[in-house]
Amino acid sequence: MSSKDLKKAGLKVTVPRLKILEILEQGGEEDHFSAEEVYHILHQQGEDVGLATVYRVLTQFEQAGIVRRLIFDDNTSRFELDRGDNHDHIVCLKTGHVKEFVDPVIEQRIREIAKEKGFELESHSLVIYGTYKGSDTEEKKA
Repeated sequence: MSSKDLKKAGLKVTVPRLKILEILEQGGEEDHFSAEEVYHILHQQGEDVGLATVYRVLTQFEQAGIVRRLIFDDNTSRFELDRGDNHDHIVCLKTGHVKEFVDPVIEQRIREIAKEKGFELESHSLVIYGTYKGSDTEEKKA
């Protein structure tokens, strides 16, 4: 994403917006940041951006379709870039680490269930909760 994408979404290009977008992009597919985490990263980078600004920008990004807001069992909003794909999440109850996955069999079954129940599927959200059984090192890599 770039400043052009912000303008296209109807958002003014500002330093806080660009910095927050950069953090989300650098995080990759396995990082799902809370507003507080984004705020702390900004401060580690020496940026003077308030927590209220981070919340406001993330909400604006969500409304513009730039990010998705996810709420898992800890009731904390987490954000990921909306890359236009459909994927699901598995969350470690011990560490809170989130992994993304796509399973064609699950996707097909969800479409079938919607059809069986008389629904036209618009979207879905599947979150699996469990405890990761690998080593801490493997969990951070995965």
